Amino acid sequence: MIAMSGGVDSSVAACLLLSQNFNCVGVTMKLFDNEDIGVERDDVCCSLRDVEDARNAAHKLGIPHFVFNLSRDFDERVIRRFVETYLRGGTPNPCIDCNRYVKFEKLLLRALEAGNDYIATGHYARTERTSSGRYLLRKALDENKDQSYVLYSMTQAQLARTLFPLGAMRKPDVREVARAHGFRNASKPDSQDICFVTDGVYADFIERNSGQPCEPGNFIDTSGNVLGRHGGVVRYTIGQRRGLGMGFSRRMYVCGKNVDQNTVTLGDESDLYSKWLYANEINLIVSDTLNSPMRVKARIRYRQSEQMATVEQVKADIIRVEFDEPQRSVTTGQAVVLYDGDLVVGGGTITETGI
Repeated sequence: MIAMSGGVDSSVAACLLLSQNFNCVGVTMKLFDNEDIGVERDDVCCSLRDVEDARNAAHKLGIPHFVFNLSRDFDERVIRRFVETYLRGGTPNPCIDCNRYVKFEKLLLRALEAGNDYIATGHYARTERTSSGRYLLRKALDENKDQSYVLYSMTQAQLARTLFPLGAMRKPDVREVARAHGFRNASKPDSQDICFVTDGVYADFIERNSGQPCEPGNFIDTSGNVLGRHGGVVRYTIGQRRGLGMGFSRRMYVCGKNVDQNTVTLGDESDLYSKWLYANEINLIVSDTLNSPMRVKARIRYRQSEQMATVEQVKADIIRVEFDEPQRSVTTGQAVVLYDGDLVVGGGTITETGI
């Protein structure tokens, strides 16, 4: 069962699997209705055009195509979590949650119930089975397109049943395959990271979805002195400098948020750096547990370069990561993903940072 979003990557993934003599069926996941996210346009993710692009590719390949309505799961596990994390002062990554709770949980379950052996997606990543029977997750060969960061939460059971046909390909070659097969999405742009926030204004979406207005409060400095008024905690992210609505004699950055006190802390760039972090909701891929401290390379944002660090599992569901050098704008709610070369060690959700 191939998750076909209507984009070029998943269409080519289906094409490649057919060439390897797999029996394939294409499925497009309907994750939300436009009215659910407050828009009337039909040019966003999960639109009729996406469904038609996926159906067109499936038709050209001669495979069945179906649409699965997973909007209730997406709302409960992705959108609600997105909103609640922002309301708590964090900055979530809904793409990771979508992979964790929808694509590789709900979709896989449906695939197995329907008698399929595997699911496949157009993600750029690779899997490997060791001689001991453990499944590993590796980066794509094309590191510019690698998506292993958003896949770190995959379990052994999910890795065993998932295929990533594009893991050894580069995007221009993928588009060339699509053109050769006459896919009308061959030149379709890559989708946006957060598909359900169409205008990029997270605060407005959160207000609409939660029914809670973004109450103004105080900007304070690192000593607690009031500097002025902000427009609501959810309107600001750690490291933000522009759009503060105030002028200062020097550059000021958002370096902290306190939801309970409804304050946003501003400071110098030096106040943005953290030497360590804690993360929960951990998932380890290379082993069930980390029995001793491990040297790794850590990534705290999707496109951030990896940084040398030491990770230690301090509780069953908590890891502590200490960086060799302090890192800028480590943000609660985001994911820290750990690597050993091109191998994904595991990761978790950042809950606490410090210097």
